[in-house]
Amino acid sequence: MTTPAPRPGADLRIRAATPADVPQILALIRELALYEREPDAVVATEDLLHRALFEDALGTLQGGPRTLSHAPRSGPVAECLMGELVDGASAGQAWTVQGFALFFVNYSTWTGRPGLYLEDLFVRPAHRGRGLGRALFTEVARLAARRGCRRMEWAVLDWNTPAIDFYKRLGAVAMSDWTTFRLAADDAVAPALGPALDAFARD
Repeated sequence: MTTPAPRPGADLRIRAATPADVPQILALIRELALYEREPDAVVATEDLLHRALFEDALGTLQGGPRTLSHAPRSGPVAECLMGELVDGASAGQAWTVQGFALFFVNYSTWTGRPGLYLEDLFVRPAHRGRGLGRALFTEVARLAARRGCRRMEWAVLDWNTPAIDFYKRLGAVAMSDWTTFRLAADDAVAPALGPALDAFARD
């Protein structure tokens, strides 16, 4: 049974990211990588994040006029929500960013409709248990519903039982019959695939 999600209260709020948030977003990504035991895996920069979230990222990242190798869309390729907390509601106390959710549109051939892929959802460990993660997730789900998406998807490390339990409490179903694959430009297998990956590695 799905647990109803609380709406943000007086000490919690969710808002859309702005360009001024990019340094904090990158800091949170690095904290997430540390939590997921891959502290050296983050190669993103503030410039790359700014392009992805607030510019015509597919054009500016690849450069030059669009060709068949460029996706037929423009604008940001991802979106981000910021989760803020304040201790108490008295005047003069500042809101501080303690979590974020970053997501983008994908597509299902089975449903014939778009979906949302949740790339990252992270709340700093010291601030968990206050409903911020649930509020971030709920807002992404609301956005998906308003945009006509048929589903949301995301990946969780198999050892991350707190996250797995969190999503199960929200009614999510683990896709245990599926295996996730990845091919990166710097993978050892890439040279064996020949010139087809040369442009991929350069872009």
